[in-house]
Amino acid sequence: MSSVVSVEAIPVSYPEPNDFNALRHLCLARITTDDGLVGWGESITQFPEANFATKAIIEGMAARVVGKDPVQTEAIWASLKDQAWWYGYGGGIASYAISAIDMALWDLKGKVLGMSLLDMLGGPVHERLPAVASCHAHYSDIGKMVEEAQEWVAPGLHGVKVGFGKRGDARLGYDHDRDVEYIRRMRDGLGDQALLMIDCGWNVKWDVKTAIRRVQAFEEYDLHWIEEPLGAWDPEGYANLRSKTTTLIAYGEKEWTVEGFERVLATGTVDVVGCDPGRAEGVTGFKKVTERVQAYRRQANAHAWSSAICSAVSLAISFSSSACKVFELKPLRNPMQHDLVTKPFAHVDGWMYPPSGPGLGIEIIEEVVDRYRTERVLASTTAP
Repeated sequence: MSSVVSVEAIPVSYPEPNDFNALRHLCLARITTDDGLVGWGESITQFPEANFATKAIIEGMAARVVGKDPVQTEAIWASLKDQAWWYGYGGGIASYAISAIDMALWDLKGKVLGMSLLDMLGGPVHERLPAVASCHAHYSDIGKMVEEAQEWVAPGLHGVKVGFGKRGDARLGYDHDRDVEYIRRMRDGLGDQALLMIDCGWNVKWDVKTAIRRVQAFEEYDLHWIEEPLGAWDPEGYANLRSKTTTLIAYGEKEWTVEGFERVLATGTVDVVGCDPGRAEGVTGFKKVTERVQAYRRQANAHAWSSAICSAVSLAISFSSSACKVFELKPLRNPMQHDLVTKPFAHVDGWMYPPSGPGLGIEIIEEVVDRYRTERVLASTTAP
């Protein structure tokens, strides 16, 4: 029987070309057993202060992991949830820490048992999944953005999900006429068969009437889904929007726990439930969420927009659940996807195929982890 001997939390920061080269932050977990096996996990913390807070919580939770058999993932997950009874009720930073630890334990579990994560989850229910490019709109010129999207789908990708209200000069999400012109030209440029989705970022602050008017205008161009047009939680607003439009409504990725996702599903206002295993408590949490999504006969969609660790988990769970229909790939090369592992994830003529290999099925290049490690240096503020 293997047992855990160490739990290390590693904050990293890296430039993300898919987000206008913004510095993005992740807290990784590296768990080692007494027989030398190593498992890797991740939390998508996004901000430096959250990164360092997550590191502290992982280190605090380590006592409940060291000495345990990594095969006992469900028991350890429940124990970590119990540890966070005060500071993690309803989610928050504690869920980041649980996410990273749980992923690393499943990685170890597969290595101990000689099984892939997908096989441990019960095996594939899809032969293949269509891949779509998932990126932010960056440029001021709509034509340039259309040409870029055409380059992304040229190798066979089945469509594009575009972030509105993001960094850069696109100015999408703020002006009705510009937004509609963008969607019209994207549809003309990509053709009738390509999936076209919009993800409204935090800076997009539509009220219900604005959202209804926008989505109704977009529907002429066969918008597949619109993500978070009214933010993370507005059941009345989403019910109103849903009654006046036919485009699929996606939200949920800001939830932390199974209970939070259940609350969203119970409103009856969501068609596509976004979920990030680096936030929603790891493999164990994400799998429980997909089971609830299946029960409601809705679609689940992995928010795999960070490192290859998160992508490995997301891909395995997507193949294990009939609720998952597509898989997102960042189209621009970036350090945490393409440099971190020996075999980066990629589509084949626009399709993703079931992952294999023990555990998460990835080999981490630790020199790359060391290159992007960050120390606790936060800017201080003084009163003017």
